Amino acid sequence: MTNHQLLDLQQLSRYVGWALISTIVIGILSALFISSGININLSADVAATAENMLGAEQRLHAKAYMSLLLFLLEVFISVGLFFILRGSGLVIATWSLLLGVTAGLLTLFGAVNTLNVSLIAENVVFQSLVDTEQRLLLASVQVISEYTSFHLAIVLSSLAKAGSFLLFFRSRFIPRLISAWGIFASLFVATTIVARDFIPFLGGSAFTSAFMLCNLIALVSLGIYMGVCGVRNTNRDL
Repeated sequence: MTNHQLLDLQQLSRYVGWALISTIVIGILSALFISSGININLSADVAATAENMLGAEQRLHAKAYMSLLLFLLEVFISVGLFFILRGSGLVIATWSLLLGVTAGLLTLFGAVNTLNVSLIAENVVFQSLVDTEQRLLLASVQVISEYTSFHLAIVLSSLAKAGSFLLFFRSRFIPRLISAWGIFASLFVATTIVARDFIPFLGGSAFTSAFMLCNLIALVSLGIYMGVCGVRNTNRDL
């Protein structure tokens, strides 16, 4: 292995780390300044969200393009992690890559639904063919589709991250405390989201806040470590 190949792997690790941090920052900024009131995943109130969307055409466009940017970053992260971790377990690395890209596509589908609502809100054809109540119903259908695709995306993305953290734990490329916590947090998110469809108690705000915080700690820790340090014990090339 040449020094150039080693540098490339370390550079890729840093790119992946900062891309991961970027997705977190963009998501937070979008929630605070763009998606307030028009993001079903922040309120779970279909009727109120659909009504707000019909009066927020420009913010809907901004939200959709933010989702597109997040999709591109997520695909880059998934592919980057595959190249970094494939030597530690090709099957799991490939599995995580496929799950991560599929989760990104589901998120992109949510962006399509958002643009659909913007079209329903601003297009004169819809305004002339249907009344306000019918437009609200059409918007609600898109909102529900966005909600379901988002939650399926979280489950798949969390399982993909669990696979990556498992390979990090096995390879010791990052501190095992970070990778062990990442395995726990990722599985916590995936199992809680699935289980609360059968056990309503798990859908309470306390559980939601708990798994969101655990996941945030895991992803921020991974992103910062990789962004600053790259990966440890690198003894293979791409």
